[in-house]
Amino acid sequence: MKLIIVESPTKAKTISKFLSKDFKVESSYGHIRDLPKRQLGVEVDNNYKPKYLILTKSRPRAKELKALAQKADFVYLATDEDREGEAISWHLLFVLDLKENKVKRIAFHEITKEAVLKALAKPRQIDLDLVNAQQGRRVLDRLVGYKLSPLLWKKIRKGLSAGRVQSAALKLIVDREREREKFKSEEYWSIAAELNSSQKTTDNFLANLVSLTDKKLTKLDIHNRSEAEQIKNELDKQKFIVSQVVKKEIRRQPSPPFTTSTLQQTAANRFGFSGKKTMLIAQQLYEGIGLGQTGQQGLITYMRTDSVNLAEKALEQAKLVIEQMFGKDYGLPSPRYYRIKSKNAQEAHEAIRPTDLSLLPSDIKNFLTTDQFKLYDLIWRRTLASQTQTAILDSTVIDIQAGQFGLRANGSVIKFPGWLKIYPQTTKEEFLPQVREKEELNLIEVKTDQHFTEPPARFTDASLIKTLEKEGVGRPSTYAPTISTLLARNYVIRERRYFKPEEIGLVVSDLLTKHFPNIVDLKFTAKMENKLDDIARGQIAWQKVIDEFYQPFSRELMKKTKTIARLEEKTDKVCPECGKNLVIKFGRFGKFYACPGFPECKYTEPLDTEGSAELKQLAVGQKCDKCGRELVVKNGRFGPFLACSGYPDCKNIKSINKKTGTSCPECKNGEIVEKRSKKGKTFYACDQYPSCKYALWQKPTSKKCPNCGSLLVYAAEDKIKCSSKDCGFEKKQIKSKTT
Repeated sequence: MKLIIVESPTKAKTISKFLSKDFKVESSYGHIRDLPKRQLGVEVDNNYKPKYLILTKSRPRAKELKALAQKADFVYLATDEDREGEAISWHLLFVLDLKENKVKRIAFHEITKEAVLKALAKPRQIDLDLVNAQQGRRVLDRLVGYKLSPLLWKKIRKGLSAGRVQSAALKLIVDREREREKFKSEEYWSIAAELNSSQKTTDNFLANLVSLTDKKLTKLDIHNRSEAEQIKNELDKQKFIVSQVVKKEIRRQPSPPFTTSTLQQTAANRFGFSGKKTMLIAQQLYEGIGLGQTGQQGLITYMRTDSVNLAEKALEQAKLVIEQMFGKDYGLPSPRYYRIKSKNAQEAHEAIRPTDLSLLPSDIKNFLTTDQFKLYDLIWRRTLASQTQTAILDSTVIDIQAGQFGLRANGSVIKFPGWLKIYPQTTKEEFLPQVREKEELNLIEVKTDQHFTEPPARFTDASLIKTLEKEGVGRPSTYAPTISTLLARNYVIRERRYFKPEEIGLVVSDLLTKHFPNIVDLKFTAKMENKLDDIARGQIAWQKVIDEFYQPFSRELMKKTKTIARLEEKTDKVCPECGKNLVIKFGRFGKFYACPGFPECKYTEPLDTEGSAELKQLAVGQKCDKCGRELVVKNGRFGPFLACSGYPDCKNIKSINKKTGTSCPECKNGEIVEKRSKKGKTFYACDQYPSCKYALWQKPTSKKCPNCGSLLVYAAEDKIKCSSKDCGFEKKQIKSKTT
């Protein structure tokens, strides 16, 4: 019997289908050995030797695998092909006490019969350079987290954490928020003339004012209504003469196949998926999905990669599928290759693509969940589009002179869709009428629009991942966990898909920025990533990299532990138990009053936050529906709530929900209020629940859709859209006034 060990039971099930009965495929259920949870686990004075332990949950599995390995004639370690997978195999080697002469390492980029058999035919040794790179990252992150986090506990509050990539990402979000706070909006106006040709009076088009007395106008040059009205009045008197018509062909190239980061960014923009959700679904597609009589099949290649390359067999298959589906005009005479933009691209052999491009999304839709189908369809289309002919657009620019004013109209139409036929993107066609140079145009109306400059947008999953990748902070496998940690620690919250820092996130980031600037510095963090890459290439010992970082970090940490004062605010409020002046501290659920005499005096009381008087008024006269006692306002993880004054005898609670001023369109009696889900996500629902279960994820606008009458809700990018999934109505919020 030959034993193959992988990380996941789903992966094991898929691989088993390809092999004979001579093989037995088992799963380790991920890492079987790791650093201890409740201690540092690194011998700092012994060349940073890690103290690995078999995980408690993995002990029974380790015992089973060891027994199977002893019976096996040969053992293949078939974990994923990246650093993490290499480290899992290395740990298995020790835990299972495998003999070198009866164990080999195999790796494959996709879970297909061809790939697995090819890997079995060419086994290799464990790549210790990759293992060391993973060990270096693990030890480095452990030292930062386990040494720096206790400082945050002492100086701010318990339960906080710091991390090498996590803290740099938090600073990005905090810095953006500070930019928004400092931002001062400026008023500006745009002017456009609605015109038509004297030859075709029905084809109206807009030409924007772009110059005045041959000087190019910038966006902010027209400051107010008075200036706009003056220009409008002048334009109303002018003749509009076509000075130039320029027509040219524009060729648009498709984007490369997906890498981990571009997949996460696109899934976030198109479907609103978090990075964590995208990677979870991609893992399912990679490890295998049951396709009816066909059985379990891996649908995409390995999803942790920063390569944009495609295998030759994939390039050949893409050409066949494209020409069969769309005709030979859409196929390429030779493959299109892409360059890797990331300076530190490593590890992966290939981009994310379907394992079989002839497996159309529509063919397997019934076997996939809605989200699995969306992601597979996206990957399939992007892969094919990358090998489809260039899209060709006809562009027209009409320059118009009206006295001292210059105007310009831009138009474009799709001449040949090329890859846009497979992978549609927002390509708005603007049709312009046929006009001749020196032709006089008819003026229909001069339009003036008021605008205001807007602050830089908060980060979304997509924009944060894009920035982290651009700055070289983290690696494909770290983006999703980093964002999840920031949310789990309540450092940031998601507000309509945008990350907004909480007060505790601002405090932690400010402390780290002031006292440990290297930890949050993007360039320093990127430099550490480069050194980890050097370890993976065998160019430097991982212990040397750790030592160069840890020695100065340790000295600074020791110094700051003594000099940083605990973050608490003194008050004039007197402790009723011991008479000392209370201080304001950070707690798990926000700020609170506490006696500085702790632990001798343990007096605390809730902090009166803004609006607390209004909140307390809500509790007046309200009785507990379980025991009849008075309800009081308390603060919790997700803000204030009503609780029974008889606690702990009665633990009944009731939420306090913010009103939106919008009537419920379903029951007509209730009002839509803001609520929090069990996971802390904001949503909007009728206050008559459970008798009315109407709910929305987006905040309602109190207005109704002009198409179907459903509620309009606020959407991303300052848009308003219909809450009905079947409608599709969407428009930009109106922030301007047209005269």
